[in-house]
Amino acid sequence: MNYSNPVISGFHPDPSICRVEQDYYLVTSSFEYYPGVPLFHSTDLVNWQQIGHVLTRAEQLDLSTAGRSGGIYAPTIRYHDGVFYMTTTNVSGRGNFYVYTEDPRGAWSDPIYVDQPGIDPDLFFDEDGTVYYTTSHDRFGQGAYQSRIDARTGERLSDVKLIWKGTGGQYPEAPHLYRAGDWYYLMLSEGGTEYGHMVTIARSSSPEGPFESCPYNPILSHRSLQHDVQATGHADLVQSPDGSWWAVFLGIRPIGYPRHHHLGRETFLAPVTWTEDGWPIIGDNGKLSGDLPVRNLPMPNKSEAAVKDDFNEAALAPHWTFLRSPNPSHWSLAEKSGSLTLRGTELSLNDAGSLAFIGRRQQHFACHIAAHLTFAPQQDGEEAGLTVFMNENFHYEIAVTRIAGERKLVFRRRLGTLWKVENEMPWNAETVVLHMQASHTHYVFGFSEPGIEPYTFGKGECGLLSTEVAGGFTGVFIAMYATGNGRPSTSPAHFDWFQYAVKE
Repeated sequence: MNYSNPVISGFHPDPSICRVEQDYYLVTSSFEYYPGVPLFHSTDLVNWQQIGHVLTRAEQLDLSTAGRSGGIYAPTIRYHDGVFYMTTTNVSGRGNFYVYTEDPRGAWSDPIYVDQPGIDPDLFFDEDGTVYYTTSHDRFGQGAYQSRIDARTGERLSDVKLIWKGTGGQYPEAPHLYRAGDWYYLMLSEGGTEYGHMVTIARSSSPEGPFESCPYNPILSHRSLQHDVQATGHADLVQSPDGSWWAVFLGIRPIGYPRHHHLGRETFLAPVTWTEDGWPIIGDNGKLSGDLPVRNLPMPNKSEAAVKDDFNEAALAPHWTFLRSPNPSHWSLAEKSGSLTLRGTELSLNDAGSLAFIGRRQQHFACHIAAHLTFAPQQDGEEAGLTVFMNENFHYEIAVTRIAGERKLVFRRRLGTLWKVENEMPWNAETVVLHMQASHTHYVFGFSEPGIEPYTFGKGECGLLSTEVAGGFTGVFIAMYATGNGRPSTSPAHFDWFQYAVKE
């Protein structure tokens, strides 16, 4: 049997993984989206279920001032002596910290901050009880910087020192330290998280170095290759119960030429082989094959079906996220039974703030989104609808709003400094089903009454919401939103259901 990549699609970059007996746990970056650090579980490395987030409380994560692609960078998850640890960087807050728990499905601790500069932190627990904390920094040149810490308090027990600069590629990041046999291995990602991305590795007889560079570097890279997957890098290693080794890493699936990608950086999986002289190589000599043999993993990928949320539960499903730290008064699952209620603030989709916005990642090129909206705006500017959102400067939306005393349905595009209402029409009903149909190249927006085929109302190119155009490190979200466009909205927006259907 074979499995296909990515194993976690859509905006899920910088994967880190650990194993506890038969169970694997994986985390990814979340940037300015809340809750922070999506947490996944698997028993086979191929089929992953999101079981929640690590950072779910204001005491753990403040994103109120996070700018575009700010917030949470590159987490690492590790398990030691019955305790799970997750360390990461809040670049919009106090920097590097870690949290811990004995139950990854439950609550994690308040943050313990580490007085060490840099990003992309790694925790390594040595057999003698020493705990090493490694980050990417440029204090004395770009590279991996390390100190010893007290895992109970976060206190540094040594000075921070540069231990390896990498092989010469720009932005050596994502350090991970491992022990295999008699060697300590230090893995980095170089080249920047772009088309020149690569994974390199070095080893030493001591966790503090000096480190010898692998003669086969890079051990993973798709640079200058004509391949459907690009920008492979930021890897983490794990050993399965049968002794085999695997790597999770990020990559992108660009469209068109020149290449551009809008789904974000996704999580991929590849087997790891070891050379006779003791070096790990990821994939097929550093490259990713299309369909890979399962190699003792118990099952292939599961099929994906439509997911419909009727908002009947007391809490949101794990795939829902807010844009920055949410205000509890801006949303509710209880105000109207069986609905998600949003109350718009003065902030709009064009503002870098915590607006009334709840969305999920677009995870497939071809998909159909539909949402049932009940909304009766009472003052001009009040608006609620469905948006395809990359950031506050690049988004499409179809919405119900009020303009000059008249309720209207509008389709709007915001592309950098270019802003236009592409289509509008009077809309007298208080309910509407909003639709978005995605292909590899375009989004098509429409509306309908429940159970009726949608009427096409607008269209936009996927490539104009790509990272290459819009910038940043995230991917496209499909979100329900509400706004008063300059003043708080007096009218609640009730989303009675939301459906995400895969068309691939």
